[in-house]
Amino acid sequence: MTWQGRHRPALRDAGVYHRPVQPQLPVWIAVGGTPASVERAGRNGLPLYLAILGQPERFAPLADLYRRTGTDAGHDPADLRIGVTSHFYLEPTSQGARDTFFPYYSRYIGNNMPSARGQLLPCSAFDDWAGPRGALFAGSPQEVIDKILWEHELLGHDRFLAQVGLGGLPFVDTARSIELLATEVLPAVRRETGGRLAGTATTVSGRP
Repeated sequence: MTWQGRHRPALRDAGVYHRPVQPQLPVWIAVGGTPASVERAGRNGLPLYLAILGQPERFAPLADLYRRTGTDAGHDPADLRIGVTSHFYLEPTSQGARDTFFPYYSRYIGNNMPSARGQLLPCSAFDDWAGPRGALFAGSPQEVIDKILWEHELLGHDRFLAQVGLGGLPFVDTARSIELLATEVLPAVRRETGGRLAGTATTVSGRP
């Protein structure tokens, strides 16, 4: 890298480390439900991440729109990848997961989502979002496996990103959730999808 600016000494043929493994850095476009953004990702042949809150069914037309737009623009359908990112918490039992997670998640939604207007998420809404057809992944390993596979049938995505550590959840609970994701959920999902669906976890920072 060679660069010159105002606030530090110039760089002359400076090395950049560590080097990326691949020749082109993977760039994903995250979309919360705007068709224009979905079409832009398709036209440019860039992978798409769907940030899902509420009901996943309403994102199925967006997945179709993305693939159709990308194909019409001349891109190889194999390169039109879709990922899904959702809020996530696991415990050995569904009720245990919801009892632990609800106060933290309720506060997180109230403090961070403009639509909440500072109000805590009510328990009824939490239960609805965490239900079999909601986008919140908060439950037992088998419950989460079933929901990931259902979303995969609905959207045909090939990557699932679990957003963890929400609302000031203690580290010990977050670490246990990630361990269950890695040891129980992902092996089952990969087995059921023939390895077509990958998964990972990321910590969400911000206000508790």
